[in-house]
Amino acid sequence: MPRWLRNNALSIAMFGAFLVFLLLQSVFGWHAHNEELTEFGAAPIDWPAYLRSGHFVESVFENWESEFLQMGGYVLLTAYLVQRGSAESKPVEQTDRPADDERRATPDSPWPVRVGGLPLIIYRNSLSIALLLIFAGSFVGHLLGGTAQYNEEQALQSGAPPISVGQFLGTSEFWFQSMQNWQSEFLAVGTLIVLSIVLRQHASPESKPVTVAHAHTGD
Repeated sequence: MPRWLRNNALSIAMFGAFLVFLLLQSVFGWHAHNEELTEFGAAPIDWPAYLRSGHFVESVFENWESEFLQMGGYVLLTAYLVQRGSAESKPVEQTDRPADDERRATPDSPWPVRVGGLPLIIYRNSLSIALLLIFAGSFVGHLLGGTAQYNEEQALQSGAPPISVGQFLGTSEFWFQSMQNWQSEFLAVGTLIVLSIVLRQHASPESKPVTVAHAHTGD
């Protein structure tokens, strides 16, 4: 295996799976949407048109929104909260990591660490900032796509006039869509945190070594 492929195999596999499943989602969603249109006597649309439709945009960003909220929130919470015995938690007695002390910076350290000041403050929190910014963008995408889809459904079913983005933001439908995804994401992460206390997966960095006690916290 080429070194570049070996060194990046995990991200290549994850993003490759993402593209495959996104493509399949678009194909199956296209057929499902056309079936719905046909039921109401509307003309089906082609695949490129479907990719621009509220049906597709809403379904994509609705899920991205919950994923990045969960990830951003998780990164922040694990900085301050611990779970005794979990591989997903830093040790109970650990308050900070020595390597996070900018006074230990080396010539190989990232430039914000060497510069200090505001760049360092931002860089210290850059992972959660990036994840929550992606969440915010996905939230907006969900809102825009959901408004378009809601208006299309209302027009097909009852001929009701379209509503604005602000009006859709205030509907129970929008928040129902969000909450059903948000709750499942935090349930999944909470389950991983608790199960990693007593269960193991050989060679995974998400698991503690099989030889350590259940009370051992961290990897």
